[in-house]
Amino acid sequence: MTDILETTIGELLEEKARIQPDHEAVVYADRGLRWTYDELNQKARQAAKGLMKLGVEKGEHIAIWASNTPEWILSQFSTGKMGAVLVTVNTNYRTAELEYLLRQSDSTTIILMEEYRGASYIDMLYEICPELADSEPGHLHSEKLPKLKNVIVMGDKQFPGTFKWDDVMTLGGEIGDELLDERLNDLSPDEVINMQYTSGTTGFPKGVMLTHANIVNNAYNVASCMRLSQDDRLCIPVPFFHCFGCVMGTLACVSVGAVMVPVQEFSPEKVLETVQNEKCTALHGVPTMFIGELNLPDFDTYNLSSLRTGIMAGSNCPIEVMKDVMNRMGAEEITIAYGQTESSPVITQTRTHDPIELKVETVGRALPHVEVKIVEPGTDHEVPAGTQGELCTRGYHVMKGYYKNEEATKAAIDSEEWLHTGDLAVMDEHGYCRITGRLKDMIIRGGENIYPREIEEFLYSHPKVLDVQIIGIPDETFGEEVMAWIILKDGQTATPEEIKEYCNGKISRHKIPRYIEFTDAYPMTASGKIQKFRLKEQAQQVIATNL
Repeated sequence: MTDILETTIGELLEEKARIQPDHEAVVYADRGLRWTYDELNQKARQAAKGLMKLGVEKGEHIAIWASNTPEWILSQFSTGKMGAVLVTVNTNYRTAELEYLLRQSDSTTIILMEEYRGASYIDMLYEICPELADSEPGHLHSEKLPKLKNVIVMGDKQFPGTFKWDDVMTLGGEIGDELLDERLNDLSPDEVINMQYTSGTTGFPKGVMLTHANIVNNAYNVASCMRLSQDDRLCIPVPFFHCFGCVMGTLACVSVGAVMVPVQEFSPEKVLETVQNEKCTALHGVPTMFIGELNLPDFDTYNLSSLRTGIMAGSNCPIEVMKDVMNRMGAEEITIAYGQTESSPVITQTRTHDPIELKVETVGRALPHVEVKIVEPGTDHEVPAGTQGELCTRGYHVMKGYYKNEEATKAAIDSEEWLHTGDLAVMDEHGYCRITGRLKDMIIRGGENIYPREIEEFLYSHPKVLDVQIIGIPDETFGEEVMAWIILKDGQTATPEEIKEYCNGKISRHKIPRYIEFTDAYPMTASGKIQKFRLKEQAQQVIATNL
């Protein structure tokens, strides 16, 4: 087992640039951008000095609102060098959510792209901060956001009251390297450097405070479980604003000196093109991404022979999808990872040579230096192997806490430093965990506990079903009833009666969905997590309409 790394994000990149200066670090094939580790390090240093010239101090919060751009990577590593906390903003956010995050996080600076998928980010910011239009760059005085001073826009266009990204890089030339080195050397691995807002699958987003030690070590251990090395090229189509992108992706690459090959905005075609043209050896994605790639009509025309490993995470992985990723895509060493933002994010992961049974039936075993136990929900009483309970974890990876929310922090992390995940799981005698549902997702029908995952896995075996989500909805007689939302495979049609008949005699009667709805897509967070609470809202409308 490797030792825990005692280093900061800034030092990690400096070290890799010293060891392998001419090795490729970042590749955006579609824009002809290729940076070596030395070039990445120098550009990150320049950006760090530019932020310092703007007056950003160690510990200040800098929000970033953009898709997977090169500037995002430079922001991640420049803040890691000069000690500002990078606050990641969901690309799907709109004005109310953005205002809440900027205010709650006390961000003094925001870095943003002009627009994303037809939504104007800059217009939204002007709507929240009308004062920006008449401000001197760097001197914003906003009534709603009194802490916000600097607005930095990616791109060539100059907007009133803002800096362009190139302005920041130019300003970096006015600060000496020794001042940056002084700042960099003053940073401690235990200091907060990243703040991620929880996805909001339930409740209001909370700011998860993550330290250098949290995410550097998680990235390195995740890379080790994939057997990632400097010889690998990782295609990263998952969003940077989520831990999957910026910890398991960019930071994992730097931790071992691998090449990161980001896809700026996900499309199945773009991912397969990138893997083929750049000969990527590793690929990340949530199951819905892999499903989209595998279901392209011309999937078999892509040459994916370079693929070896990667990670599938974010939500439950259907068995057939895993088999296709390993056999049709050729990523035989693909791994499954499980965790949450509060754990930096990975807690457990399968290993590259685990048999397929473990990859489809479990989420792996604990990462090095990570403890996992299963307890009786609501207690700290550990249950025997093979018994369902709540998964708890302890170690270097557990967050510092929720920003300005001590009550929520105490509810999540107990007095012995165990993080309570809220996920139901079973651990076998070898430490491999199977996630059986969420405490909040459990359906109680007439006194019977029903776990959605079990029904979902069964319905995946139906030849017409592409994807399925099970939810519980209120019922006067039984308390709750089971409802299935189903996406059918292309060209298929089915009826609720047909699905119920398929269930008859195969699963318990009380588990057979009473309500079945067919849909083309699920409501999702930008990081690929299905929002079951939205499905429940939609269910109420559908059922009310059909009464």
